[in-house]
Amino acid sequence: MRTTLPAIVLLTAALAAAHAQPAAGTDFGPQARVLFRVAACGGDDAIPARFSARAINLHCKEMAEIYGSYRKAWADEAKSFIASLRPKDLPKAVVYPFGGGDLSSALAVYPDATELTTISLEAAGDVRAIDTIKSARLDEEVDAIGTEIRRLYRSAHSTTKSLQAASHSELPGTLMFALAGLAVHGMEPVALRYFDIEPGGQLSYLSNAQLDERAAEFAAKKLGTAPPRKITHYWYEQVSAFANVEIQFRPRGDAAAPLRTYRHIVANLDDSHMAADDRVLRHLRGKGKVSVMTKAASFLLWYDDFSKIRDYLLRNTAWMISDASGIPPSYAGPAGFEQITYGEFTGPYFVIDDKNTRAEFVKLWKSQPHRDLPFRFGYPDAAKHNHLMIMRLRTGAAPGPSAAKQ
Repeated sequence: MRTTLPAIVLLTAALAAAHAQPAAGTDFGPQARVLFRVAACGGDDAIPARFSARAINLHCKEMAEIYGSYRKAWADEAKSFIASLRPKDLPKAVVYPFGGGDLSSALAVYPDATELTTISLEAAGDVRAIDTIKSARLDEEVDAIGTEIRRLYRSAHSTTKSLQAASHSELPGTLMFALAGLAVHGMEPVALRYFDIEPGGQLSYLSNAQLDERAAEFAAKKLGTAPPRKITHYWYEQVSAFANVEIQFRPRGDAAAPLRTYRHIVANLDDSHMAADDRVLRHLRGKGKVSVMTKAASFLLWYDDFSKIRDYLLRNTAWMISDASGIPPSYAGPAGFEQITYGEFTGPYFVIDDKNTRAEFVKLWKSQPHRDLPFRFGYPDAAKHNHLMIMRLRTGAAPGPSAAKQ
């Protein structure tokens, strides 16, 4: 369920009242595995006869090159480097706000995580499209999505513009980013379900019939066909019947391995949306202490109108890795955290910064010994330097937000 628009909340309530749903919802694992094979090019299952094997094989040759280049240029080095920084006893639940469908980076940073949650403005999309898409159209779609994945992997971060463009594809672009992440890291999808977040923060899973009815209702009401009247930060959350998704996955070919869980949640995390409907925050709080990452997050955690998600992170983070779009020192320090810097930071290469928050980060990097960073993590700085920081609790400190910066 979309968690931010009153019309959708009312629609969801009406649908829930009208239809009793199975506790587990409908499992679209078979569709996910076909999409994984023919579009993300994971595994070596037979290509369905309705598609062109030649075209799929050519596409998968290109994807193999993209994946190999990504591992060589970023993932392998980043994974090894971050492993040397990451404590061994971190929570296995990971929260990645403003993360799109970037499961690739999440698994590089936290390869042992058993539960990973990304949150962004982009809807997951309808995995069932793989059942009806024509062969010629599939060829076009996989080429377009391959281009977006190449762009993501080359830059080590994705733009909101690219993510939203991919999410409007006939094939579900956000899901494709996640499935590509599984392929890169030697994983495979086992099950896929869509879910709502209930007012108390718990999840309820949707049946195929519910999704059909919701999609029809959205189409009839023309929900999601135009942007909201008021947009604070230019981009806005997508309205879709196929918004929140859960994928259970495991190491490829290891049927005995415990299942791990990836969830993507659609939400605008600014304060006005979180005040109107806080079920996303309630869901996140239910996880207890979490491991956190964010990168290329448009510096939203600098802004006063993202204080609720920032306060959630300050109360619940066990350990966080980010670029300079993470939490400013004036909030992290009073909340009991220390921040350790790597690489160089001379200023952001873009941002609206009325409060001169950039000065805090420049001072932070200057105050510490230089520590080499051989790869990009999220944005470069204004001078195209690589940079990264770790936020961790000071010994004996208890986490919590502070009003130190007004």
